[in-house]
Amino acid sequence: MAMSGGKDDGAPMMEMNMTPLIDVLLVLLIMFIITIPVATHAVNIDLPQPNPTPPDVFVEPEKNKLVLTVDNQILWNGNAVDMGQLRTLLEQSKSINPEPELQFEPEAQASYDLAAKVLQLIKASGVTKFGFVGNERYRTFGKAG
Repeated sequence: MAMSGGKDDGAPMMEMNMTPLIDVLLVLLIMFIITIPVATHAVNIDLPQPNPTPPDVFVEPEKNKLVLTVDNQILWNGNAVDMGQLRTLLEQSKSINPEPELQFEPEAQASYDLAAKVLQLIKASGVTKFGFVGNERYRTFGKAG
């Protein structure tokens, strides 16, 4: 520390001690110099090469459409079936490899009770590829589609 050689009259010292400021700046500079090479370090990874030719044939998986009508009919791909036949058809479709997708599309005024029973039967059958289709028609609530 700088000592003024003379009397101490209680007045504040007018010159600033620059040593701590320079020390801090030098430490920061050294830290930046050390960290820059780490940030630019590259890691080489062998990535797989893309296949230039696409597969010859894309096989569209089979889809089964299940529609519930206003008059309480169950339509399997357009053919009317009852609950027993539906159970049999679901079991048969599960045995196909790859399993066909089951598309469920109840009409707007179809019976809720029938829909609940059919969905329960589908769940009990163990079908894994299942989807609701046609819902975009009902995106605005309260308007008939």
